[in-house]
Parts: sequence; C-alpha cells; structure tokens
Amino acid sequence: MKFLVDAQLPPALCGWLMYKGHEAIHVIDVGMIGAADREIANYAEQGNLILVSKDEDFLLLRLPDRFVLLWLRVGNATNRALTVWLQARWPTIVGMLTTGERLVEVR
Repeated sequence: MKFLVDAQLPPALCGWLMYKGHEAIHVIDVGMIGAADREIANYAEQGNLILVSKDEDFLLLRLPDRFVLLWLRVGNATNRALTVWLQARWPTIVGMLTTGERLVEVR
C-alpha cells in the first residue's frame, strides 16, 4: 500500500508505515506542507495514495469516492504513543484496506 501522511501527523509516521512494509510519504516530502486540503486531496487522488489524516475536511473532499482516506480519530500524541495506538488497531486497518474499504475511520 502507498500512503500520503497529512501535515498534522508527524513525518515519523512514514517511517513506521515503511517498517510495516508499505510505501509512505509525508506532505513535507512533496512540498505540500502549506498546501490547501483540496490540493492534498488532488495529489492523493492522482497518485492513487491512501491519505492518512486527522482532518475531518477530507470526508467531503474525497466525495464521490475520489481517494482512500484513513481517518485517524486520535488526539495529540507523541510519536511513540501514536504508533502504540496504531499498532493495536493495525491488523483491522490493513484488513479493511485490503478488502477495498475506501474510508477507514479509526478510533
């Protein structure tokens, strides 16, 4: 799987995703740290990337099913706390993405 990590999530999340065997880039890596959500949505769509974000705005921007959104419903957390939180949920997330889910909300 190929992921695009949004600005409010740490670049270190890309390293964790790559450790899990996936491709991952952060918006910083592609010069989009200050980009509007619409631009980020377009980039995810054009690159066939799974957008990882905490931003609720992408729920509407993805319609009608333009790109896959992994919507993380987690508050502010350290890099370590974020990866521990994700690790516990990762098998379910991967299963949903693998079976074709286009919107995965993670609580």
